[in-house]
Amino acid sequence: MDAWFEEDEEVFFHARDPYTRVDVLNSSRHVRIEVDGVTVADSRNPRILFETGLPARYYLPKTDVRLDLLEPTDTATHCPYKGTAEYWTVNGKKDLAWSYRTPLPESTKVAGLIAFYDEKLDVYVDGELQERPKSKFA
Repeated sequence: MDAWFEEDEEVFFHARDPYTRVDVLNSSRHVRIEVDGVTVADSRNPRILFETGLPARYYLPKTDVRLDLLEPTDTATHCPYKGTAEYWTVNGKKDLAWSYRTPLPESTKVAGLIAFYDEKLDVYVDGELQERPKSKFA
């Protein structure tokens, strides 16, 4: 077998769950990300990605992220809804941030934006520290 298909579309990672949904919404919330007390990102135009069964994720423009604190890693993960992600070490913490350079069609609004594992750092939304979500990534 050379390829796996659902109808006429090739499946690259694993089959999609018909009960999983991914939505990406523009927002004007003020999102600030801190790692060990250091502000790593500060944005007033995040995109929020909602995916069934996972915490909402803030995807931030690279211009709002301190790229000098990010170091690329060799890690890559694959999602049938978003595509292939590349990762960064942030302020010494491995694989704390990721991005989809060329996401799949349903997630194109996060192309080139950076997200962080909210479970492992401090997220402030409109000045309020958010509770760290509990997920399999904690």
